[in-house]
Amino acid sequence: MAPLTNGYTNGDSRHLPTDPKIIDVRYSDIPSQIDIPVTGLENEEAVEVNLEELLDDPTELCTLLEQENAGRHLWVTIALAYSKQGKVDLAIEILNKGLASLSRGSPKEKLGPLALMCWLFLRKSREAPRTVPEGQLVAEAKTKDFYLQASTGTLNEASRINPSYPPLFVARGVLYLLRASLYPPSRAPAPGAPDHSERIETLRQSIKCFDDALRVSSGRNMMAVLGRARAFFSLGKYADALEGYQDVLMKMPHLQDPDPRIGIGCCFWQLGHKDEAREAWERSLDINPDSKIANILLGLCYLQNSAQHLITDPAFGPIYKKAMTQYTQKAFKLDKELPLTCATFGSYFLMRRSWATVESLARKAIELTDVNAIASDGWYLLARREHYQDVPDLSKANDLYSKADLARGGGDRGYLPARFGMVQIQVLLQDYDGAKFRLEKIVQQSKSTEAMMILGALYAEEIFRSQKSGIKEDKSGEIKKAIALLEAVRMAWKDPQKKLTPDSSVLVYLARLYEADQPEKALQCLHQVEQITMNDMPDKEPPEGSEDNEAWKARLREQLSPQLLNNIGCFQYHAEKFDQARDFFQTALKTCVKAGEKNEEIDSDALVTTISYNLARTYEAANQLDEAKQVYEGLLARHDDYTDARTRLAYIELRQNPTEDGPNAMASLYETDSTNLEVRALFGWFLSKSKRRAANIAEDQEQRHYKHTLQHYDKHDRYSLTGMGNLYLTTAREMRRDSDSDKEKRRKTYEKAVEFFDKALQLDPRNAYAAQGIAIALVEDRKDLTTAVQLFSKIRDSIREPSVYVNLGHVFTELKQYSRSIESYESALKHNRASDPQILACLGRVWLLKGKQEKSPTAMKTSLSYSHRALSVAPQQIHFKFNIAFVQIQLAQLLYTLPEHQRTLEDVVKASEGLDEAIESFTEIAQSKNPPYPRGDIEQRANMGRNTMRRQLERAVQSQKEYEEKNAARLQEARDQREAETKRREDERRKAEEVRDEERRKIKEEREKMTALSRELAEKRAEEERKREEAEFTTDSEGERVKRKKAKKGGKRKKKGEESESETEGGDQDEGGKKKRRNKKARSTEPSSAVGSSEEEGKKPRRRKRLARKADNFKSSEIVVDSDSSGEDAAPNGPAAGEDSDAEMRDLDDEENTVVSKPRGRANRRIDDEDEDEEMEEDEVGPTTTAEQMAEDNGDVKNGNAFADNPHGNPVDESVGAAGDRDAMDEGGLL
Repeated sequence: MAPLTNGYTNGDSRHLPTDPKIIDVRYSDIPSQIDIPVTGLENEEAVEVNLEELLDDPTELCTLLEQENAGRHLWVTIALAYSKQGKVDLAIEILNKGLASLSRGSPKEKLGPLALMCWLFLRKSREAPRTVPEGQLVAEAKTKDFYLQASTGTLNEASRINPSYPPLFVARGVLYLLRASLYPPSRAPAPGAPDHSERIETLRQSIKCFDDALRVSSGRNMMAVLGRARAFFSLGKYADALEGYQDVLMKMPHLQDPDPRIGIGCCFWQLGHKDEAREAWERSLDINPDSKIANILLGLCYLQNSAQHLITDPAFGPIYKKAMTQYTQKAFKLDKELPLTCATFGSYFLMRRSWATVESLARKAIELTDVNAIASDGWYLLARREHYQDVPDLSKANDLYSKADLARGGGDRGYLPARFGMVQIQVLLQDYDGAKFRLEKIVQQSKSTEAMMILGALYAEEIFRSQKSGIKEDKSGEIKKAIALLEAVRMAWKDPQKKLTPDSSVLVYLARLYEADQPEKALQCLHQVEQITMNDMPDKEPPEGSEDNEAWKARLREQLSPQLLNNIGCFQYHAEKFDQARDFFQTALKTCVKAGEKNEEIDSDALVTTISYNLARTYEAANQLDEAKQVYEGLLARHDDYTDARTRLAYIELRQNPTEDGPNAMASLYETDSTNLEVRALFGWFLSKSKRRAANIAEDQEQRHYKHTLQHYDKHDRYSLTGMGNLYLTTAREMRRDSDSDKEKRRKTYEKAVEFFDKALQLDPRNAYAAQGIAIALVEDRKDLTTAVQLFSKIRDSIREPSVYVNLGHVFTELKQYSRSIESYESALKHNRASDPQILACLGRVWLLKGKQEKSPTAMKTSLSYSHRALSVAPQQIHFKFNIAFVQIQLAQLLYTLPEHQRTLEDVVKASEGLDEAIESFTEIAQSKNPPYPRGDIEQRANMGRNTMRRQLERAVQSQKEYEEKNAARLQEARDQREAETKRREDERRKAEEVRDEERRKIKEEREKMTALSRELAEKRAEEERKREEAEFTTDSEGERVKRKKAKKGGKRKKKGEESESETEGGDQDEGGKKKRRNKKARSTEPSSAVGSSEEEGKKPRRRKRLARKADNFKSSEIVVDSDSSGEDAAPNGPAAGEDSDAEMRDLDDEENTVVSKPRGRANRRIDDEDEDEEMEEDEVGPTTTAEQMAEDNGDVKNGNAFADNPHGNPVDESVGAAGDRDAMDEGGLL
């Protein structure tokens, strides 16, 4: 089909839609939110569900939908929303619950969810692996077939509700498409025979489903058109597929997902229109520049174009650069994990010898793909990487090559480049036998012309050496291999893109190989050699103004080799193209004469004699006997002892004068050259045509002649041996078989014939006529059918005559191998014997025997059909009419004996009608002049049919009618029971599911309550900790966060253990906390540990802080320094220190850190931090993580009281606050 160029057919970018609203995007019709109506309230309310931020657990949502008896559209919309986000399993779960909820209503309500579930299973199938992953159990693996079976079950369930539901047609079509992709490619059928493989039939079923979808939608369902096009593409009908894709694009030019332009490009590619394919993919990029599939396809397209040029070709570089940088690189940037792009890029870096990048990309291609072919490319890249090393690990490289091969199936389905790499490794390892074996496998599937040419030449030379040495060895297998290899090379020359130069040696090899079995192909090869040689001539083109090209070609032909011209003439002769053969022989003679004139030293007499004899034979075959006699006489004039010429002259005389001059010439020839085996063979043929048949074989003149030849001239004369075998075989067939002595004599005659045939075969294993004689003798004498089948099978491969197939059919019939017998008879029909009544009668007979053996009415009907055909070809043959009546009787008997469930009422009625026709035929045959059987037997058979069988068939008709009526009722009853049982089980399952849903709902509510309580406790703790930190920490003059210290009152020193109330409230906690930071072993993990240890810590000498001045540029020169002195040591500096302390530790939260002095108060002042710098707090204090809060909350809740262990009511452990204090870490060590 020619590509359309108008409108949008091929995705013309000049008319692309610009409005994004009309662009079809997958899931574009899914709203961002949906309202679920809530019943049972006074005011109509609804629950709003955000479909863009869905929960990972849809149980609560499903429960709401079930409680509110939501309609199917809500279930379907929510499931689609989950599918849109890639949560296909959750979408399937929602649909299952929706179907359970909708089962209470009409069954038709379930159609929509079932159809959607089918599509989701199909989507999962595309994402699933084809085979069971390594290390996973088969029962647990979810492969493509698993999801396809689930989809099939869903479709069947929907079809039981409404088989004509329109969405099911497209779904079933896609299901068939995906299932067909799992089947291996079928073998090519015989020419003219339809392909009924499982894969092809599945694709045809998918087309039928898509046609049904188009029919119910009046041709408007574009997805059905796309599916139909995809099925045609899989069937290899690329023109039909292209038409479908173009139809979709014309009607929906804004469609992007799926993009029909991708399919259009693939169809063009398969049809050989590579430029149109590239344009279609480029138009796909115009609409969606981020299409990674279109980018990588275009990259592969340009890579394929670059492969048509040699690396040294200037055109190679720009094309390859465009493929890799513009398209493949962009596809890689769009998705760096796309396995196909990784494998493609890996080959580029392999040439750049960037080994690390090659390994990285190859590993991605292997690990991320679900396509075995891409994984194979990854292993192959790794193998080539290892192979390219300066000191490669050959064992490792071979192992990687093997993995690449096995990833594509191994064996005949493996990866040929990887297998060729293994061959290279084996050659390096000097494993030549293994390399040859693998090379043979590579050549069988690869199109590497170099490999095929080398292997073909090797096989051909081996065959020629065997023929020359005379070794009797079957080389038919090697001949076939050599021909296949060299023919593949020859065909590769015809591809202009490969730019290969034809090699004449390949054609000469082929001509020699074809010479014996396929001379017409050998002639074609020699003609091609002739054309190649003429093309190499300097004056190959005819001069200007010359109109007779044939004359110019004949003039050029005179410059060719006479041997080549003679060989072409011989093949023309065997092809019965005598005029052309004559021309070539005459041209060869002229060439020989010219060669002798140019160089007198050349002895061309032998070549001229041979060519002249061939020319005379050509005249003879063309019935130009006078011209032939003239040439023969000319040869005899030059060489009077040329026996072959005299023999042909005698034969011509026999043809022209068979009664007088012919026999005289034959007698004269036999008299002068009786020792010549060719002459004796001709004389034996003359005797077979002119002798009288003798009763005793010993008195037969032909037999005596052959015997004399074998005894006195050449006991290995093959013609005489075969002639003797034929004589004994004919004699044995006509001998009597009445008594035992007659049978014994007949058997010995057969044995004698077999001896002669066997001797001829020993001398010439290709003598098919001798082999067929042995096979016939084995069947007729010994009934050795098995050996005869083997012989006939070999003969069939040699001469391919109809008689061989007929003999095979007879033997298979005797062996009761009726299928093979039918095949043989049908093969005989194809060899220009399509209207042979005997073969048609044999087919009718074998189909009848097959029907009786298998009790098959269908086989009986086929037998009846062949019998009718035989009668139509030869209506005068009355025995063919008898065959028809006999088959009709047998068919009636078979149908009567068959049980009711194996026959139909229609068959019985037709058999009854056929019985009436058979009765009439028998009556007519019995009244004819020469009936094939005794009249009484025929009339008795007619009476039996008229009386007994007719009554039996009448009863059979009545019983069959009653059976079919009862069976229909039973089937309906069983169907109703099954539906009731299914409904009951569904109700039980639904109730059990409701109970489980209720339990899950209660558990979920309890968990939510516990989560809310934990969250509340964590927030409360965090707030209290923040307040405590604000109270306990301040910023010193250097901008560092320090813990606030409280100064002691001046004057009287307190005794040990006596502290003021204020000190007990704040000081103990400070000192306790500082003690914890100083001594890690003394620190307690419980909040109460700091408080409980305060009394004990009070007994130890406490470090005091005193105020000292620091001379620097700060506004306040007072800093807090540590002191180990007691209260008395600090007393002399009390008032000044207190005043300075007030001035120093004033508010520090303003931007200038100004210190404001307060009026002198009591001697014992405390340093208060009224404000804190929030930014410093965030930098210095480590935040408590949510996980830590949850862990603490859970621990508190488990104890029953969140604050039971803290006597001060503070839920935050002081160690948390100290964890971010830099000074505390310096003083007390690491926490």
